Amino acid sequence: MKVEKSLLWAVIVAALGSVNFGINMAAIAGAVSSIKEHFLLSEFQIGLVVSGLVIGCMIGAFSSGSVSEKIGRKKVLIGTGVLFVISGVGSALSQSMIQLVIARLIGGIGVGAVSVMVPTYISEIALPKVRGTLGTFNQLGVVLGILGAYVFDYYMLNDTEGWRWMLASQVFIAVPMIVLMLINFPESPRWLVLKGYKEEAFRVLSKVAGTNNAQSEYDTIVAGIEADQKKSGKGVKFSSLFKGKLRKVVFLGVMLAAFQQITGINAIISYAPTIFNQTGVGSDLALLQSIMVGVVNVLFTLVAVWLIDKLGRKKLLLLGTGGMSLSLTYLVVAFVTGNANSLGVLISILGYIAFFAASLAPVMWVVTSEIYPNKIRGIAMSLSTAVSWVCTFVVVQFFPWMLNGLGGAVAFGFFLFFTVWAFLFILVKIPETKGKLLEVIEEELGLLAK
Repeated sequence: MKVEKSLLWAVIVAALGSVNFGINMAAIAGAVSSIKEHFLLSEFQIGLVVSGLVIGCMIGAFSSGSVSEKIGRKKVLIGTGVLFVISGVGSALSQSMIQLVIARLIGGIGVGAVSVMVPTYISEIALPKVRGTLGTFNQLGVVLGILGAYVFDYYMLNDTEGWRWMLASQVFIAVPMIVLMLINFPESPRWLVLKGYKEEAFRVLSKVAGTNNAQSEYDTIVAGIEADQKKSGKGVKFSSLFKGKLRKVVFLGVMLAAFQQITGINAIISYAPTIFNQTGVGSDLALLQSIMVGVVNVLFTLVAVWLIDKLGRKKLLLLGTGGMSLSLTYLVVAFVTGNANSLGVLISILGYIAFFAASLAPVMWVVTSEIYPNKIRGIAMSLSTAVSWVCTFVVVQFFPWMLNGLGGAVAFGFFLFFTVWAFLFILVKIPETKGKLLEVIEEELGLLAK
């Protein structure tokens, strides 16, 4: 299906926030050793520097949904750009561990908000036949940011103050993002209808959906939102997420978001050089192998872009978690038997990344944004994403301790347990949402007012 240029432009600009998501998550990987040496930090303290970002992510994810319901998706996204600039400059100028943690926490608030707002925005502005494909642009932005951060880290590795530039690199994306959003970036049409700005919503839809599709899309959105408001009123309380039929769909979204992180992806992204060092390779080679991780991440995210609206969400999730389980099984066996050579670990980690990038990474954001009804999407996305960041914090904070104290077999065995659980949960519980209007998905889940 043809994608209108205005729609593609809006999605690409929104995805710049996701690029900064990836930069913030991965730039620390090449900086860890230098920061540890510069500030003379313990294992726990360096874990705090890394996970300080994640603490901010929890705050940003949990608060951004309710804020966006009041002021709109666009203003929240612009605000995240401002936070990235403050964080990048603050990290580069930090003179103590505390200052660095605070700067990363501020950036984390931006990352947390972006992780909610970008998939929410894309799901609300895209047409059903291309929503899955365009929804993967969120994750494509993340992995491009990760790869860019790894490459930049490699070239700055031998600079004594290189870690400051690594952490400041987010500014180079944040500033253009702010400018582009201020110049020409549409608000979510569903949010506009929800707030009563129906004429503006129709104008946006005419641009992003085309004149032939705008009226039918507009009518469906208005009918669905008016039906919800007639049943439950205009206000949405946080407590309503845990009542009636909403409770079931929120549970599905929260669990899927948790599985995306508790299966270990950010431990590998943030500590990839450290993992490769465990197999006896030097720092330069370890970071080069990390760049390979970034390249595979991008390539297989493109596979997800290609397949998500063809194969469907559920099949991709099952294939991905199945492949991740096999890769993690190899790592567990390799560390148990003492055969964790650098080549075998590299291949299995690349396999894990490939399966993750083609499934849980992009598809989680697409599915959760699709199954949540219009009236609760912002708040519910905040909840599920906040839970995801809690899981990320646990993984990132304690992975160095698990790897160094308990060994690779225990660390990767922990991830394997949750990956197998994710596979079974998706098989039994997650519905297929491919090619359906958001309001139709609501109706099929029994959530749309009659």
